[in-house]
Parts: sequence; C-alpha cells; structure tokens
Amino acid sequence: MTSIKNGTIVVCPVCGTKNRVPAAANGNPRCGKCHSELPWMVEADDNTFAEVVEAATIPVLVDIWAPWCGPCRMVSPALEQLATEKAGSLKLVKVNADIAPSLSRRFEVQSIPTLLIMRNGQVVARQIGAVPVDRLRAWMDSALAP
Repeated sequence: MTSIKNGTIVVCPVCGTKNRVPAAANGNPRCGKCHSELPWMVEADDNTFAEVVEAATIPVLVDIWAPWCGPCRMVSPALEQLATEKAGSLKLVKVNADIAPSLSRRFEVQSIPTLLIMRNGQVVARQIGAVPVDRLRAWMDSALAP
C-alpha cells in the first residue's frame, strides 16, 4: 500500500496491476484491468475520518497506530493480509495516533495498536495490542458475523 494525495496505490492480488483506490467512494474498488475486487486500504485523520470511515458502506477495520511503535509495525502486514482476504467486504483504515489526537481521545485509546471494527459508524469490536494473524482473523470473523 502506497499513500498518495488523492488515494492509495494498491496492487491487484489477481493480476498484479497497480490501481489508485480512493479514500472514500460509493461501492467497492475494483481492478481497472481484470475487474477483481481490490483490498481497500487507506489512511484517515481527524479531518477525514467521518468521510472515510463513518460514511463507509461496508465494515471498516480501523488501525490506530504510530510510526515509532514496534508492535504496530509488526501487526501491519497481518492487517494488510486480512484486508486482501476480505477484499470487497472490508475496508482497512490506518489512523496515525500522532497526527489524529482527537480520534485517540474519542475512542479512548490507552495503548497502541488499537484495532476497531466499525459498522455504520459504530464500534462493534475492539482489539488492543499486536496478536498473530490467526487470532486477528478469528476476532474479525466473530465481529463481522451476522
């Protein structure tokens, strides 16, 4: 995932084509070449959170992290893997706690990484700390179950 001003560049897991994925949009992103669903991985901050997360039409996995946090850097590849596995049904939004202090206060973040699953703008599950991908997958599947 590479951040750019008008979205994120995501490589299609099916054909390898690089695609620009907007931070917010109606519907889900698809590859411009093979039309496969793309992992939706973007960033948000205090100013863009409402548009990027709360207005999302699919569940959102919010990762509140910081660049100096070792466990945050360790869990990031697992989150990207899960976002790829759940392409079309989950959006991964990374929030840097250092540049989004209002969100950290709003969600009462005491330690990082703090992971939130949000649906329709509401927190439905919370995970604090870095855990292996299998535990993250089980937590996420449980939170997303109907």
